Amino acid sequence: MTDRRPNDPLRSPALEHKTLLWLVVGFTAAFLGVLAPLAGAVLWALFLALVFWPMHLRVRRLVKKRPSLAAFLTLLTIVLIVIVPLALVSASVAQQASVLYQKVKTGEFQPALSLQHAMDTLPAWAQSILHRLDLWDLPAVLQRAGEMVSRSSQAITSSLVGAGKVTLDFVVSFFVMLYVLFFLLRDGAALAARIEQAVPLQPHQTRKLLAQFVAVVRATVKGNVVIALVQGLLGGLAFWYLDVPGPVLWGALMALLSLLPAVGAALVWGPVALWMMFAGQLWEGVGLIVWGTVVIGVVDNVLRPVLVGRDTRMPDYLVLVATVGGISLFGLNGFVIGPVIAAMFLVSWNLLTEVRRQSDGSAPR
Repeated sequence: MTDRRPNDPLRSPALEHKTLLWLVVGFTAAFLGVLAPLAGAVLWALFLALVFWPMHLRVRRLVKKRPSLAAFLTLLTIVLIVIVPLALVSASVAQQASVLYQKVKTGEFQPALSLQHAMDTLPAWAQSILHRLDLWDLPAVLQRAGEMVSRSSQAITSSLVGAGKVTLDFVVSFFVMLYVLFFLLRDGAALAARIEQAVPLQPHQTRKLLAQFVAVVRATVKGNVVIALVQGLLGGLAFWYLDVPGPVLWGALMALLSLLPAVGAALVWGPVALWMMFAGQLWEGVGLIVWGTVVIGVVDNVLRPVLVGRDTRMPDYLVLVATVGGISLFGLNGFVIGPVIAAMFLVSWNLLTEVRRQSDGSAPR
């Protein structure tokens, strides 16, 4: 005996399917809301799992397909080659930020005053040109910039230096990331297979979407990290050679801003070069401009299309717009999320075009 009544509209298969679909959508949205406070940790666990997945497969073969041991060894490798160096650099940045803050606070480092003295020694015709170009108040601008440096250095110092300064939220997020990363490495293949079965698309369409998602994540993370490391290192070496206060701090800032294609690194070395030129270190400033344009700029122009644009199969301008927009919306995570959304946008429209073309080709004429 069955509970279903033949003519009961509340028991129709179509209504049951719609109800189930709405339940899935509703509980998925609720689950994403629960994950929202830890979104950054979960996302970076996913990003790292995708980037290190090829290495993880080799580790699994070495340990004869013991998934838990392989996941642990891969996780340990990630900690040693990614997290430990990042922690050491952060400690050095914090130390130099503290020193720079103290120099600004005590008046030992006063770029605006040095610039004003240099401008006062200029000939009358040069001072007249600066007045006409509204550049005579440039020391005041640098004074405000120095105050911003002071506040930024103080913020970095207060957040990174000293025991007990690390917040509970950061500690929780960090260990959640490691925990999720372990299980993504161990069970990632099975999870991908379940997603492929659950998505209501043709199997080849789902595989195409997943493949593009993986390719974009790997390309953006690896490409941007390599570019950031190279540009930050080159900038830090230049600042150290030119005896700029806090070279590691400014190199780290350059590495961070290099996530902005084309212009990111120049936002650091450009103002420093101008300050040096106006402060009487003309040739040092010119040398920094040449170094930034020819060496650091070439790194961005050469490596970014090769490491990011080629693997994502997206035009350079779209990568730029997606990266800037993603960072504006999602913060640091946006340098990956932005290009991923752009890539999924392109792939979904390509799939729709493909379906429409097949439908038009099979339609009776």
